[in-house]
Amino acid sequence: MICLLLLLQVKFFLNLLKNRIFDVIIFLVFNGCIVFLFTSIDVIFFGGDYMRKFEKISFSQFSKDICNDKDLYDEYNLPKRATLKSAGYDFYAISDFVIHPGEVLKIPTGVKVIMNGDEALMLYVRSSMGFKYNVRLTNQVGVIDSDYYNNPDNEGHMWLSLQNHGDKDFVCKKGQAFGQGVFTKFLVTDDDDASGSRVSGIGSTTKEG
Repeated sequence: MICLLLLLQVKFFLNLLKNRIFDVIIFLVFNGCIVFLFTSIDVIFFGGDYMRKFEKISFSQFSKDICNDKDLYDEYNLPKRATLKSAGYDFYAISDFVIHPGEVLKIPTGVKVIMNGDEALMLYVRSSMGFKYNVRLTNQVGVIDSDYYNNPDNEGHMWLSLQNHGDKDFVCKKGQAFGQGVFTKFLVTDDDDASGSRVSGIGSTTKEG
């Protein structure tokens, strides 16, 4: 359909070119106004930016938070969905870990995420971990804001803090999925007047910027 419209526009333009140069100018101005209008709507209402993807943290941040192993850095996987209809992107363990009953363990993902300004990434444990082992996030649900990405404190490195409320060890092998992230859009109130900016990593949205 779009191709057909483009072809019709080209044909119309060529016909105008044969007849009157003034009409050609009007045609170009009209099309330019249309492009400008839709671009303005895009920027004003949608931020003009459509990007949503996971990235690895830099190797320097990886060395600081996890270990100075370039081979390990190169081989771990970014989050991905397991099926076509999956809502969650699975996060995979960079290395083996065990959480004993009653123990809390903070697990680095080695991942940061970029998304649109009106979106957030919700972090959860995988369903089987809760049902089979009673393993939960210590904050129940993680909320990653778009401005957490590349913050000056930790580059936006996401961690999952897990607690074993069960009565048996939870064993996770390298490359095994241990959490999931779901993208969602959020709304703001009509009288919203938020104007602050993030100054560092976790918990920094309550600090003065």
